[in-house]
Amino acid sequence: MLNRIVVVGAAAAGLTAVETLRAKGYEGRLTLVGDERHPPYDRPPLSKELLGESWEPSDTWLRKEDVLAALDVDLRLGCRAIGLDQGARTIALSTGERLPYDAAVIATGLRPRRLPCGDGLQGVHVLRSLDDAVRLREALGAGRPEVAVIGAGFLGAEVAATARGAGLGVTLIDTNDQPLARQVGAEIGGLVAGLHRDNGVRLVLGADVVGMARDGTRVRGVMLSDGAVVDADLVVVAIGSVPAVDWLADSGLPLGDGVLCDAYCRAAPGVWAAGDVANWPHPMVAGARVRLEQRTNAAQQAMAVAANLLAGETGAKPYTPVPFGWTHQFGEKIQTVGWCPPDARTEIISGSTADRVFVAAYHRDGVLVGGLGWNSARGLRQCRQLLGRPSSELTAAAAGV
Repeated sequence: MLNRIVVVGAAAAGLTAVETLRAKGYEGRLTLVGDERHPPYDRPPLSKELLGESWEPSDTWLRKEDVLAALDVDLRLGCRAIGLDQGARTIALSTGERLPYDAAVIATGLRPRRLPCGDGLQGVHVLRSLDDAVRLREALGAGRPEVAVIGAGFLGAEVAATARGAGLGVTLIDTNDQPLARQVGAEIGGLVAGLHRDNGVRLVLGADVVGMARDGTRVRGVMLSDGAVVDADLVVVAIGSVPAVDWLADSGLPLGDGVLCDAYCRAAPGVWAAGDVANWPHPMVAGARVRLEQRTNAAQQAMAVAANLLAGETGAKPYTPVPFGWTHQFGEKIQTVGWCPPDARTEIISGSTADRVFVAAYHRDGVLVGGLGWNSARGLRQCRQLLGRPSSELTAAAAGV
């Protein structure tokens, strides 16, 4: 019997799991644990709308208080889960309490990577939480700081675009030769570089950061391996994140790049995982496991977990989503479907890169594995429909054959 379900992680995935359980008729005791004091909020706006001051912190909340109350959930905010005991079926909290569970959903997401230099220096920031975003927004608005962003992935590029949009001097630094190289490959990354340069962002690419220049306890610049120093009063470190699984080290759960689940998102009897922390086999990636850091996946996977948890052994269904992500930079909307690996062959199938309205297809071993739409959401649908099919079918479709 599922009399007690505990969901650990009170962001998009955790909240969606709770809502889906109630929507599917679960009437037992439901507890949602979150290590932040805020009600569940959305993370994508932190680097854009909130940082750019068009939103206030409360605008990021996923649900109003009365809607949360109607879920009849025991909401434990501002306390951390610090351990899970599979044998006793309990989850230990930082408050000293142990929560018993019949089923547990792990949705603890990510924690930001940090550099070995700069920790504790005033003016050095990371951006993962709402509190991080509020602190960074205040720092960006204090005078006119010279900003250096280390890491040109989605988050770093968005922060750079937002800061530059506020009229600040911005330098974007990355070890790769192009922004977003790991996410969408060098060809499209080069177009992103052009977008940033056209908007006044200084790019320092192919560079390794070795330290921080300082004036007492305050950062004054970023030191590079070639001896150069990028002057900066404010530094944002955006070098990626790692799954928040430290608290599960003694749980006996299979861990690696996240919580290792089966095709149904189950990690062990009575334990499931959803969102950024979940790692599972996907049929579109033969012989490999995937972990998706995407907002759409957080909700979709949480819904799948809730359904499988209630369905039992015979009614559970494998989770096989089509990945979908997006980024907004300088008013441009870039969307992706499927996988856009840097080693794939990239083909522009419609539109114009010069006009920044186009669709790019990603091919690997003669198969369409992903697509990217730059200000072209409608054109991206064709790629989505043909994912996993031979590349020749896309070529024929694009030619109207």
